[in-house]
Amino acid sequence: IGWAPRPGSDGPSSSIGRATRVRSAMTFADVNGQHLYFEDYGGDGPPVVFSHGFLMDHEMFAPQVEALAGRLRIVALDARGHGRTPAGGPFDYWDLAEDVLALMDHLHLGAATMAGMSQGGFVGLRAAILAPERVRALVLIDSQAGLENEASIPAYQAMHDQWLANGPAAVQEVVGAIIFGGGYDPTPWYTKWAAIPRDNFTAPFRCLMDRDDLTPRLGEITQPAIIFHGDQDAAIPMERAEILCAGLSGCSGIVVVEGAGHAANLSHPDQVNGPLAEFVEQYG
Repeated sequence: IGWAPRPGSDGPSSSIGRATRVRSAMTFADVNGQHLYFEDYGGDGPPVVFSHGFLMDHEMFAPQVEALAGRLRIVALDARGHGRTPAGGPFDYWDLAEDVLALMDHLHLGAATMAGMSQGGFVGLRAAILAPERVRALVLIDSQAGLENEASIPAYQAMHDQWLANGPAAVQEVVGAIIFGGGYDPTPWYTKWAAIPRDNFTAPFRCLMDRDDLTPRLGEITQPAIIFHGDQDAAIPMERAEILCAGLSGCSGIVVVEGAGHAANLSHPDQVNGPLAEFVEQYG
């Protein structure tokens, strides 16, 4: 048993390390050939499984845990190559979707809402295609169904190369601006990145850059869905959220998170938590 990190109370938050009264069971599950780290906050509310974004881990959902644990049954995991979950080799987002479904089996969750930020949304969409009966609803935060903008790929590759050659400190200001935007102190995440062996960066990066385009398959996904998107997101433009919502027959709309960058749930939880909980309680 451990203590979850506590975010700031209102508006942008910068801490991922303050203690909170929310307890979780912190453990590993050996599922789908992986040693998968997760935290289960228990409770009798509708179950929701949170999947984090690239270069993040389960702690990016600390604001949701603090506000909603008890009201919802929250499970948050570290994807392969992130946080405490190792990656033994190359993988793709279909593999990560199968990891989540296997974790649900481990926890005896027949079905749950999948909530994902950025790459976590990529995982949720694939889980909905792989096992539609297991996914009650989708919460998609600053995510999309398509690929990276081709014009951005050389810059992302250069950042990868710099990270490997010189460590994350060489590019953390640029990467932090993309993920967090303004008004949020990313220093605790810089500390996390500094502790990651440099070579561990490549497998998650290749997974991100080499993913398949799900846009033509969105019609296969019929679950209720809600989209949250920061109006200052520098990584995924709002038009991608609009394409995503238009392609999902069950999309209830886009919640525009004012002033937020890419990690809207982390930097602006006051605009996310209420609508997220109401949606999960309605459909989950």
